[in-house]
Amino acid sequence: MNIVFLDSHALNPGDLSFTPIQALGTLTCYPRTAPAEVVERAREADALIINKVRLGEDEFRQLPRLRLIQVAATGYDVVDVEAARRHGIAVCNVPSYSTLLVAQHTMALILAACNHVEHYAELCREGYWSSSPDFCRWDRPVLELSGMSIAIVGFGSIGSKLAQLLLPLEAEVLAVSSKPQGSLPQGVRRVSMEEAFRTAHIVSLHCPATPQNRGFVNAALLATARKGLMLINAARGALINDNDVAAALHSGQLACYCADVLSQEPPSADNPLLHAPGVYLTPHIAWSSFNTRTRLVSIMADNLRAFAEGHFQNVVN
Repeated sequence: MNIVFLDSHALNPGDLSFTPIQALGTLTCYPRTAPAEVVERAREADALIINKVRLGEDEFRQLPRLRLIQVAATGYDVVDVEAARRHGIAVCNVPSYSTLLVAQHTMALILAACNHVEHYAELCREGYWSSSPDFCRWDRPVLELSGMSIAIVGFGSIGSKLAQLLLPLEAEVLAVSSKPQGSLPQGVRRVSMEEAFRTAHIVSLHCPATPQNRGFVNAALLATARKGLMLINAARGALINDNDVAAALHSGQLACYCADVLSQEPPSADNPLLHAPGVYLTPHIAWSSFNTRTRLVSIMADNLRAFAEGHFQNVVN
């Protein structure tokens, strides 16, 4: 099997082994691939591995040999899956490899906004505490999650894991989900999207980006939100309208926006969220521990092995 990885650098900057995949055939890795280079590099591939390279009808028409696309991630919105299906190309993803780490990172974003650890650590390095006349000193309030309502939009593996982390802290956990109330964990209450934004202190996004929900967090929805809402996004940047969220931060309608994702990655220097108040950004690292990346390689190898043996696993189309 001829396997081509078009953008391997983010997954493996040099600390991982691709041996489980190399054992399945010939593996060619390109650290990065520009759009104009995709077809030439993929022309002889039976299976393509991609992370953020986008593939659609134009590429598939020129790649008659291609039979499998392995997305090196859980989200697969970089691929036109219906076009792939029309061309007889299966698309596989890697579900649940980073569930706990993304939930952990979401908690870190929430706590960054509530406890201000980095803010106070920096102030202490500058003499803020040593110059205090009292044993304690603060210029931002520390918030207790106990008694706060936290709405989780999308109650899949990551959303449900986040709920498990929040419940011991005595937060009121709400779920915006297609799952019925009876299938949700004890202590989690199902609500509508409208109720979540209208009543919750914190809304955390954990749903995939689809053509139907792109930019759904917009000015109209935010106008109905609880004033001072804390918005968390460790899912997809495309779920929000950048300009509308920035405007809500400037007006005080949103207290903060804590995110590991943006609509364009890397962002342009003029992205309004880079300069809005109350923004806590991390550069798409919630998935990136050595353990999670090793697990991802192992699951990709399993997917590719299944394909080589004539069947599929983790197929999304």
